[in-house]
This record gives sequence, C-alpha cells and structure tokens, in this order.
Amino acid sequence: MIYYFLYPLHTSISAFNIFRYITFRTIYAGVTAFLICFFLGPWIIKKLGNMQVKQYIREEGPETHYKKAGTPTMGGVLILLSITISTLLWADLANSYVWIILMAVIGCGLIGFADDYLMQVKQRSMGLSAKTKIIMQIILAVITGFLVYWRPDFSTCITIPFFKHVSPDLGFGYVFFAAFVIVASSNAVNLTDGLDGLATGSVVIAAATYMIFAYVAGHVKIADYLQLNYVPGSGEIAVFCGAVAGAGLGFLWFNSYPAQVFMGDTGSLALGAAIGTAAVITKQEILLIIVGGLFVIEALSVIFQVGFFKISKGKRIFRMAPLHHHFELKGWSEPKVIVRFWVIAIILALVSMSSLKLR
Repeated sequence: MIYYFLYPLHTSISAFNIFRYITFRTIYAGVTAFLICFFLGPWIIKKLGNMQVKQYIREEGPETHYKKAGTPTMGGVLILLSITISTLLWADLANSYVWIILMAVIGCGLIGFADDYLMQVKQRSMGLSAKTKIIMQIILAVITGFLVYWRPDFSTCITIPFFKHVSPDLGFGYVFFAAFVIVASSNAVNLTDGLDGLATGSVVIAAATYMIFAYVAGHVKIADYLQLNYVPGSGEIAVFCGAVAGAGLGFLWFNSYPAQVFMGDTGSLALGAAIGTAAVITKQEILLIIVGGLFVIEALSVIFQVGFFKISKGKRIFRMAPLHHHFELKGWSEPKVIVRFWVIAIILALVSMSSLKLR
C-alpha cells in the first residue's frame, strides 16, 4: 500500500525511488511488524486475560509447567495481525505470491483460532478433533499448492540442496508435494511450541533465512550466478518474511521466559504454514529439512516416541516428547533448553545458507 502511494512520487522527488527496492521494504516491513506487536501487545494480553482465555497445562507434563496455568493464550492473533498489516503496507500487492502466502497463513491461523476458541473459550477439552484439523489443513494446503502450480512461470522441478544437476520434475504431482511441505511445516512448529519463546525464536531464525532465499530466487542475475532456480516475483516474499521475523521479535518481547502470553495454535499453525509456503515459492522445499531442522527433530521425536510406545507395549525412547520436555526432565532449566535449541536453529540456518554456494 505504501509502495503504491509513495513510489509513484519518484518521478518528481527522486528520494521516493527508494521504495522500489525490496531490501528497503523488507527492513521496514520487519520494523513495522515489530512495532505493531510491541505497542498492541499489552492491550491484547490484557483483553485475553479479561476474556479468561488462559492456558491449560496438562497433568502429564513437566511439574515445572504447572505454574504457567492461567497465562493468557491465543496471542497468535497479535502475530497474524502484525504480519498481515505490515505485508499489506510494504509489499507489492500486484504480486500474486503475496496473496497466496497470506491466504495460507491466515487460513491456518483461522484453523488454529477455531481450535483455541473451542478449547479456551467454549471450554471443550479437546478443541477441534485431530482428524478435522488435519483435513482442514490439507484442503487449504492443496489449494495453496495449486495456486502456485497454476502460475505459468513457476517450475514444478524440486531443488535438491548441494546438487545442481539433480532436479526431478513432478508435474501436477507438485501440488500434493507442496501441500505436504506446508502441512508438515505447520504441524512441526506446532509441536515445537512448548516452552516460552522456543518456537517464536526458532521461527524468527527460519524466516530470516528464507528472507535471503526469497531475495536471491527473485533476482535473475544473482539466481543465475548461484545456479539456482529463478522464480519471477518471488522477491516480494522477502518482504513477507521480514514481516514474519519482525512480528516474531515483537511477540518474543512478551513471550520470552517467563512468558506473559502464549501464541496458541492460532500462532504456531500459521507460522509453520508461513515457513512452509515460503519454502515452496522460493523453490527451497527440501532445504526446509535443514532450515527448520529443529522443527523436524521435535516432530520426529513425537513420531518415534508414539510408534515405539505402541510397538514395545509401553516402553519409551525419551522421558517425554516432544524432545524439549525430555531435556527438562533430565534436569536442564527451561531457559537453558530454549537458548541451546536456538543455537542449534542458528547453526542449521547457517548450514542451509552454505548451499547457495556449495552446489
């Protein structure tokens, strides 16, 4: 919106030419999203508290979490609001990728909101059933995948990190592959959201990484130099990722240990969809395994724990899943688990960025 109002003035005032640059708009999309979170945060937290939208702590969880009962949740509303407003202000709204990724994120946010609302406000202990939630996510993700596939200039080839000559073409099957990436990413972030600021900080790192990938994929000369798939128009996703990173930092101001508010499924499902959709659009789908490696590890710890429990008739691999609870029960303090997991996320992000050159 700002882009359309101010950039046309560059013909008379050259200083307004700066709004043409994606890098400039990405920075200020992040700053705007951060400020929205920072200033609206206290008001929204108070409103959530007054509405009795407070966190329920499961009895089988770590005992140290019992004191968190009553903390306002559904703070993902604040994150979604910040990302949406900031993106609409700073992105080129003529770019269809911007609308596709906003649809995926807001859609998953609404699914999470419905789950949180039923559980926290209507006091339904289970919220949406797991089956209903996953079906809704799949439908939304397939629509997102189809919209990306439908663009005439979008390649259905999969980019394999570190291998420049390996790029299988899935054709129409890419729609379902993209849907799998988005749904898997959304649920992996949801599983990681169990400690104060853990998922938020990790998403900020992943979003900042895909911000770079989006800029590179959307720049024909840089993409050609690095021998990457050039995706026309994907550069605007950098602006969106900047907004995600900024909103994450703003929310982290209140979500850091000890948390004043939790994001709930409203935030975690939406943020996971944001990272997954960005990976699809920038043609770095497989690399998400490294960029979001922390989310992958957390999700796999749950899958292995449940599978082994059933096969072995009651035995466990970890003391508790997801993995962050295992380390808590081993005696690590919550802040130590969070920071160490952030360090892992940063290292994985750096490894993933090395793939830009190592091909």
